[in-house]
Amino acid sequence: MRIPMKVDYGVRALVDLAQYATPGRLIRTAEIASREAIPEPYLDQVLTTLNKFGFIRSRRGPQGGHALARSPANITLDEVVATLEGRTVPLDCIEDASECVLSPSCTQRDIWRDVEEAVHAVLRATTVRDLVERHPRDAVELQLVGVGH
Repeated sequence: MRIPMKVDYGVRALVDLAQYATPGRLIRTAEIASREAIPEPYLDQVLTTLNKFGFIRSRRGPQGGHALARSPANITLDEVVATLEGRTVPLDCIEDASECVLSPSCTQRDIWRDVEEAVHAVLRATTVRDLVERHPRDAVELQLVGVGH
């Protein structure tokens, strides 16, 4: 499975917002882009989509920025992938057996379906909060300044 860049950037932005959130403070796109090494114009597009679908709230202007609209514990990676990339399957025949004349006798189709289901199970079970807990802000800040290697 290949993770599209849009999904990678979106998840990284959500984790960044969760890590650096403080009550009442919006985080500017430039700050996220700098910390996460994401091109700012592309990040702006991703954040617009995340705002449109209610993951974040955004405000434009000199006092603008972004904040999570939902708790990080209530944002699953499966939702983020579906929002930014749509639902995809590894092979068309998984959703529609008529897509392949070999489907009735295919020995691989069930395996690919199992793989797809396993991937979605992991993504459904993993939240933005889980990712924040894997890499607490202090550890991230130490890496950024080159300490702790």
